[in-house]
Amino acid sequence: MAGKALITGITGQDGSYLAELLLDKGYEVYGMVRRSSTETTGRIEHIKDRIHFLQADLLDQASLTKALEEAAPDEIYNLAAQSFVPTSWRQPVLTGQITGMGVTRMLEAVRQVAPKAKFYQASSSEMFGKVREVPQTEMTPFHPRSPYAVAKTYGHHITVNYRESYGLYTASGILFNHESPRRGLEFVTRKITDGVARIKLGLADELRLGNLDSQRDWGFAGDYVEAMWRMLQQDEGDNFVIATGKTHSIRDFLDIAFAHVDLDWNGYVKKDPRYMRPAEVDQLIGDSNKAKTVLGWEPTVDFRNLVTMMVDADLELLG
Repeated sequence: MAGKALITGITGQDGSYLAELLLDKGYEVYGMVRRSSTETTGRIEHIKDRIHFLQADLLDQASLTKALEEAAPDEIYNLAAQSFVPTSWRQPVLTGQITGMGVTRMLEAVRQVAPKAKFYQASSSEMFGKVREVPQTEMTPFHPRSPYAVAKTYGHHITVNYRESYGLYTASGILFNHESPRRGLEFVTRKITDGVARIKLGLADELRLGNLDSQRDWGFAGDYVEAMWRMLQQDEGDNFVIATGKTHSIRDFLDIAFAHVDLDWNGYVKKDPRYMRPAEVDQLIGDSNKAKTVLGWEPTVDFRNLVTMMVDADLELLG
């Protein structure tokens, strides 16, 4: 029997895919949104009329309590965050308040209003940062390398702490990079596929990027929200690494994206020091064996198909 689910960050990439998944499973879906003078519901426009929206903000404890009272959810997915790493160096305090302390405010509201609800926290592979071992598992120590990653690490630990201290059902998904046509344009993967489409359509003649040797474990967001849901269907909350277990560089991404439209990226890509990180994360690659064993989860979209899916979507969008 599907129940009621509350999603914070419902207007984001993951929130939109998760909302679709839960609606398909028969859930009553509540979405938490901040009041804003501009509409930011583009990614969920097609399902907007099936979602109950609640105004609340991770910076405002009382609003979270009120939202939980109103929704009385069985499951809570905390996906809201200041999620762009470069912004976290420019706005470190705000990032800490939203991405870190926001989790505590959420958990306090859950403890007081909905202690029987199951809570999912969106943790991040960025917490591993300067990695201690390759690949990374649930037991790998964290060494965060950006204010964003530090805030996510705090959010992760406080989620575990509320599980152990108060007996709340909390699960933490340590998700490695996951992309889709709904990825924000500021993220490098979408910046590339949008750039490829613009160059192919004659709307641009170059693409400026930072570190081309940076390596990530990239999966498809649609696959990863399925893992979030599965985590909350277990008897008790736990931590899970969600990843493909394969790593690729920005160059690999460029190779596939440009070749897909019969172009050679070397003629168009310019390295720009403005896009270099103060502290780079070396090799993030996840071991999701625990998720395979316990949750029965495996990724369905491989790297090549992910890249070409995103290029095709941007060609269609711009064409």
